[in-house]
Amino acid sequence: MSLAKGKVLIGKPGLDGHDRGAKFIARCLRDDGFEVLYTGIRRTPEEIVSTAVQEDVDIVGLSVLSGAHMSLFTAVADGLRACGANDILLVGGGIIPDEDAASLKAAGYRAIFTPGTPMEVILNNFRELASESRRARGLA
Repeated sequence: MSLAKGKVLIGKPGLDGHDRGAKFIARCLRDDGFEVLYTGIRRTPEEIVSTAVQEDVDIVGLSVLSGAHMSLFTAVADGLRACGANDILLVGGGIIPDEDAASLKAAGYRAIFTPGTPMEVILNNFRELASESRRARGLA
């Protein structure tokens, strides 16, 4: 069965226990027609990478509010590259300063969402990225 929109993993790496926003995004993506896997809080980058690869997701979306986004997001990107999973696209969200967002985009993150980003902007980004990922892998 072909998925209408794609498959997304929403992850909460590190010790950040604030998951209300990640759960909200996961529900909105699900309601929009995505298959969504939510890892829960306090996951290691290695756990997130392993799950993303095993589940063959189109996109990994990470949420960090603790300020550890640079090290945690980079560790997930590096882990996916090390597994040869360069076809899994990355997005991030949280309290992320503009200069860090630019660095994360240079490291491979396709979008960075901060508080106040309209949900339709987030959904449109996920739709476009999932379509891109699925076309590149011959699934669309």
